[in-house]
Amino acid sequence: MPTPLLETRHSRPADHARCRVMLREGSKSFHAAAQLLPDRLRQAATVVYAFCRLADDGVDHAVDGRGALERLHERLDRAYAGDPLDQPVDRALADTVVQHSIPKVTFEWLFDGFAWDTQGRDYETLSDVRAYGVRVAGTVGVMMAVLMGVRDRAALARACDLGIAMQLTNIARDVGEDANAGRLYLPRTWFDEAGLDVDAWLARPTMGPGLASVVERLLAEADRLYARAEPGIDALPKDCRSSIYAARYIYADIGRVIRDQGCDSISSRAVVTGRRKLALITRAGLAARRPQPASDALCLPEAEPFIDAVVATPPTPESQQVIDDNLGWVLTLFDRQARHERLRQQRR
Repeated sequence: MPTPLLETRHSRPADHARCRVMLREGSKSFHAAAQLLPDRLRQAATVVYAFCRLADDGVDHAVDGRGALERLHERLDRAYAGDPLDQPVDRALADTVVQHSIPKVTFEWLFDGFAWDTQGRDYETLSDVRAYGVRVAGTVGVMMAVLMGVRDRAALARACDLGIAMQLTNIARDVGEDANAGRLYLPRTWFDEAGLDVDAWLARPTMGPGLASVVERLLAEADRLYARAEPGIDALPKDCRSSIYAARYIYADIGRVIRDQGCDSISSRAVVTGRRKLALITRAGLAARRPQPASDALCLPEAEPFIDAVVATPPTPESQQVIDDNLGWVLTLFDRQARHERLRQQRR
């Protein structure tokens, strides 16, 4: 049998059970897609999700956002130093980042996005929104690709595209909810072009043709990035593609629901039904079998420094040993199968 991942140094079965609960309760769409991951990766993906969710909620609900971010960085430092905080998710993360060689910079860029939230940044242009998307979602897409053993620059750029596309969909869905909290992630220049006064609209968020046109523009950009991302899915291991296609289709379908509702994200919240998700999961399985043409799309300029930093981070010696041991096991298996076939032919 293949060499197992490194013996867990810190985590316990109960820690991973806690992460699974957080995934199930925190994101129905991600939970549905994660069920399609192979066993060897599902646990690690669940741990990454749980820590990202814990970090997001910790900053979002904190009275002192800056202090919450400082504590998050301390928790991350301890996990990477092999001295995690005595908490279920922290212990599980400390093992996962070593076993799968997740570059620390992915979490640091994610935390940078949280910092932008605490600062109450304004997003004037689409480029500003995409830069935010790189941090809070493109990072997670890249983490998932790294978990699957992918470190090719082009493939990571496509994984980042997919994460940003999902974030744009989230922004389009949550316009009303964000506005009620005093936040706006839609490009402010688009409001001007639609004849809307941003500050007046934020003071009293209402639905109208102008806002609908802004939401539609953001959904169109998300669709463009979903399409850009598809060739990158083909760069993933075959047993991982269905899961990522499922996430791509389910999130993109949120955009379809928004459009069906007249791009009204004020009075309603777009939801993809369970039956529809099952149909999309079936579609994902079919898509995973179809080869995609190679992509010659460049890395988004907003993502380029991040992708460069990830590529420049070498795998840890521990995770490389796991890769080497598993490769050796595969080669040994092939050798045994070849010898068995030769003996079978000789007996004939």
